[in-house]
Amino acid sequence: MRKLIYLAFWFFKVRFLGKQKPLQTVLFISEKCNLKCRHCTVYKKENPYIKTYPQIKEELEYSYRQGSRFVDFEGGEPMIWSDGEYTINHLVRLAKEIGFFSTTVTTNAQLPFASCETDSIWVSLDGMGTYHEEIRGKGTFERLVRNIEESGHPQLSVNMVINNLNYSSVKDCIKFAKENPYIRSISLNFHTPYKGTEHLFVDWDTRRKVIDYIIRMKKEGYPIMNSVSGLRLMKTNNFPKQCWVSNFIMADGTRLAECQGKTASVCDRCGFCMAGEMRSIFTFKPDTILAGMKLRI
Repeated sequence: MRKLIYLAFWFFKVRFLGKQKPLQTVLFISEKCNLKCRHCTVYKKENPYIKTYPQIKEELEYSYRQGSRFVDFEGGEPMIWSDGEYTINHLVRLAKEIGFFSTTVTTNAQLPFASCETDSIWVSLDGMGTYHEEIRGKGTFERLVRNIEESGHPQLSVNMVINNLNYSSVKDCIKFAKENPYIRSISLNFHTPYKGTEHLFVDWDTRRKVIDYIIRMKKEGYPIMNSVSGLRLMKTNNFPKQCWVSNFIMADGTRLAECQGKTASVCDRCGFCMAGEMRSIFTFKPDTILAGMKLRI
């Protein structure tokens, strides 16, 4: 009930009073990773940023004061983060002690995560079999499937970022999410062409076609987290965005009041489908509101 009341007041303030308060924090705790994915440039750094526990504590407290009540721990790879005796589970507990309603950890699932205490797990899936391995490396798909099956986490979903290498595998990934008893749902996004990854951008005609069959599969009952209203907006990406709903704290400590895409000048080619979801909520689309409630309540 406390969560529902907070969400109602938050929506009233931002929608009708014009306030811009974050609801979610995306907190990058490290640049250190155990993979070298083709869409990522972080692994090329010789001295990746790795935050300390006190630093993360201060950033969580800051985000909470700003209004955020949900936090997503990201990397690098969060499951390999540590600071002395502290691990990802200590960060999850810390966030709850501060007052966050729930925590999420996004992982590449190359290590077992059955012991992870987070409320929700997001596993990054970039295609079935060879599609996934072309992007993330040999053996990564098999390990991903095994660790999903062994996790037993009740709130496990997969996230696919659709790019120029894997868009042909979208249908199979959606079917995989439905048929795998350990997966709750699948979220679908498109690659945003940050510097050095422009070649992975999906052209607009292909993007529209992919979204059309995602919508068809959604209507057929496949467990797709995206709403139909949100997906339709992403066909053109031509709509006002409320990217300040999430604040971002980067691995180097930089604090952004909204997605880093703005500073990188890639908003016109944004593939983060949450932008469409938030716009649909702000325009009172029932299917998007229902999808948001399933995710957050």
